[in-house]
Amino acid sequence: MRTKTSTIAAALLLLALAASAQEKPDSPGKGSAITIYNQNFALVRTVFPMELTAGVNRVRFADATAFLEPESVILRDLNGRTQLQVLEQNYRNDPITQELLLYMYEGKTIEFEMNRDGRLERVPCRIVRSGYVPHPTYNEYGQAYPGYGAGQPIIEVDGKLRFGLPGLPIFPNLGADTILHPTISWLLNTPSNAKLDAEVSYVTSGMSWAADYNIVAPVSGAAGASGADGAEKIDVFGSVTFTNRSGMRFDDAQIKLIAGDINKLPPGARPAAGARDDMRVMARAEMSMAPTVKEKSFDEYHMYSLARAVTLHDNETKQVEFVRGTGVNSKRIYVYDGAKLDRWYGYTMENARNDQGYGTESNPKVWVMQEFKNSKENGLGIALPKGKLRFYRRDDDGKLEFTGENWIDHTPVDELIRVYTGNAFDVVGERRRTDIKVNSSQDWLDESFEIKVRNHKKTPVTVRVVEHLYRWTNWTLTAKTTTFKKKDSQTIEFPVTIPPSGEAVITYTVHYSW
Repeated sequence: MRTKTSTIAAALLLLALAASAQEKPDSPGKGSAITIYNQNFALVRTVFPMELTAGVNRVRFADATAFLEPESVILRDLNGRTQLQVLEQNYRNDPITQELLLYMYEGKTIEFEMNRDGRLERVPCRIVRSGYVPHPTYNEYGQAYPGYGAGQPIIEVDGKLRFGLPGLPIFPNLGADTILHPTISWLLNTPSNAKLDAEVSYVTSGMSWAADYNIVAPVSGAAGASGADGAEKIDVFGSVTFTNRSGMRFDDAQIKLIAGDINKLPPGARPAAGARDDMRVMARAEMSMAPTVKEKSFDEYHMYSLARAVTLHDNETKQVEFVRGTGVNSKRIYVYDGAKLDRWYGYTMENARNDQGYGTESNPKVWVMQEFKNSKENGLGIALPKGKLRFYRRDDDGKLEFTGENWIDHTPVDELIRVYTGNAFDVVGERRRTDIKVNSSQDWLDESFEIKVRNHKKTPVTVRVVEHLYRWTNWTLTAKTTTFKKKDSQTIEFPVTIPPSGEAVITYTVHYSW
């Protein structure tokens, strides 16, 4: 083991010493600026020193990610004083590994460190097959041909073939064309000698971010908790979680996050004939000095800038709080949508009119929803990126208990957020059709329903009873036991307040004509 370790370490040291300063900055990704989009990609910008002579120069940049999109790379003089002509650009993502070295030495003889009679010996062996396939071969359907990646090394030892490695391979050297990190290399032409700060920017996958929200509601029955109208004060905490799986570590990076539905083509995608060119959004706004995160509108999206530089390790997940609202006015809502329509999925209005069984099955579940306004007056007032909301409520012992979760979409300032959190345990509904009359010759239909909502709580509740008038577009209610609100052309809502251990009964008759 010592022999192998010392050999590899010496080879790595020689390669590191041979690299120029412009190929290896002080540390990987140091001082980079990264804009992460919530669609699993990022824009990376790194500045590094470059010294050029008049004419053609070869330059290597060995701090690229493993998932870089080569066609997105932009190289420029940060100060705009040096003319750069890119004659050629190459991107390599085959960092040296034992498997790759075995592949490079196929058909050749190298030494293997083997245990023979309790002693470590170096034995010359020929690599017949490495078992490594650098790139898959695909058929016309995009499937890898059988056997790809399933090869097993074949090594000739003392004139006999052996499947698998007989011991630890000892390689003579790394070779002049090997790399330790994904690398971009350029062939640059410049009219004069120049020392400059070069900026390389590129789009890469392997980075993502998401917003998460925790909502804490007060103890049921306590001051500020919901009464019959459902009003209560809640605390809202929001954080951004970003993950780096790019294969690269970034030290002291300036981080921006973009929220929005950006049109991003898959890597390698090409437009069909006549398709419009795709424009890629590149964020270049300056970093904010806000205490934690500053939000602002950017183009058609929203940008969240971290106030201080952070270090992102590869395969690391980091969280930063960006919103905290206390005493936010909120309302708990109960909704009973009693028509069970799931098995009728795909029915047209014509089908619903002609099938008398449509919409007659009852759903007993009453939805529980929470709503609050995202406004400055309500303790919030920041554009909220889409993410997951987790709801908690304090028990009378002061401890938090989880009560549900759901997603919200991107929500601008001053918009209302309404989220379904689960079904009520102590509030149930029942819906049944009591009568139907059809006159096909005169093109009309009358249908009557009875809806019961029972409250088994010790406190009153207000329930919004929703009914869908799905038979036809022309309708009128000819009888009803309570007032209703028309929500849209085919939806009405009966608001009812039910006393503790009480029941509300709603009946109505609708007349359709066509």
